[in-house]
Amino acid sequence: MSTATDAPTTVLDGGLSTALEQQGADLGGALWTARLLGEEPERIAGAHRAYYEAGAQVATTASYQASVEGLVAAGYDAARARSLITLSVTVAQDVRDELADSRPGLLVAASVGPYGAYLADGSEYRGRYGVPAARLREFHAPRLELLAEAGPDLFAVETIPDSDEAEVLVPLLDELGVPAWFSYSVRGQTTCAGQPLADAYAVLAGSSSLVAAGVNCSEQTDVLGAVVAAVAGTGLPAVAYPNRGGRWDAGTKTWAYDGPLDLGLVDGWVDAGVRFVGGCCGTGPADIAELATRIAEVSSGGGSGSSPG
Repeated sequence: MSTATDAPTTVLDGGLSTALEQQGADLGGALWTARLLGEEPERIAGAHRAYYEAGAQVATTASYQASVEGLVAAGYDAARARSLITLSVTVAQDVRDELADSRPGLLVAASVGPYGAYLADGSEYRGRYGVPAARLREFHAPRLELLAEAGPDLFAVETIPDSDEAEVLVPLLDELGVPAWFSYSVRGQTTCAGQPLADAYAVLAGSSSLVAAGVNCSEQTDVLGAVVAAVAGTGLPAVAYPNRGGRWDAGTKTWAYDGPLDLGLVDGWVDAGVRFVGGCCGTGPADIAELATRIAEVSSGGGSGSSPG
C-alpha cells in the first residue's frame, strides 16, 4: 500500500459545471454536464482547457452524470450512449495533447459519480438508495469498463455519499486495475449517509487500485477531519476538493455561493497528507489559478509533480 509521504501536491481542476456556466452553457435537465457530450462537446473541451491553462494538472471528465441508462432515458440509443461515455475521456485527452509541449505531464481523470447522480434527485448527498448491492454493481460495472477502455490516466470516484456504495465500487475498481482516487461527500465526522468516517475509510483500506482517498463536494471546514480520517484509515495520500457552499434562491432560481476557497486552510490539508487538491461546485478557473499559486508557494523547495502513483 502507498503511504502519505512528502510527495509533491498535484493541483486538480474545479467544478466542470462552474466553468461551463461561466461560458454561458445551459446545464438544465437530468444529464447535467453530460448533456453537452452529445450537443456541444466543444464547450467541454473549452472548460478543460481553461482549467489546464489556470494551472490544473488534472482534467476531470464530463462523465459524472453519464451512464448508458441515463443517456438512453434521454433519447439516445445504447450504442450512442456508450460512445458518449468514452467521448468524455477523449475530449479531455485531446485538450491535454494540444498542450503537451507547453505543459508536459498533464493527466485525465475519468469521473465516476455515485448512483444518486443518475437518479438526479439529490440522493448523491443522502445515500441509502434503498436498492440492493447487485443493482449498484449492475449500474457501475458497465460504465467503469467503458471509461477504462478509453484509457484515462486514472479514475476520479467522487461524491460517494455512502460506504455501502463503496463496498460495491472498490472490488470493481480492483478488477479493472486503473489507478483511482476515491472521495466521499461528508458532513462533519460522517458520510452524507451518516456512517462514521473511520468506518467508511476502512472500506477502502487494502485496495490494489486506489492511489488516494479523501473528500469532495463538501464544506471546506469539514475537509481536514475527513483527510485525517482518510489517511489514518487507508495509509494513502489524501485528495480534497470542497465546494463553495451556498444556498438556493428560489426567487431567482440561482445558487448564491459562499465565499471562495479559503487558501489559508490549504496548508493544513497538505500538512495532514493531501497530495491531490482542487475545487468542486462553485470553483472556477480563476479560483484554481489562485490555488495553483498557493500550492507552488507551499511546495517551494519541493518541486511539483503529477504522477498518480
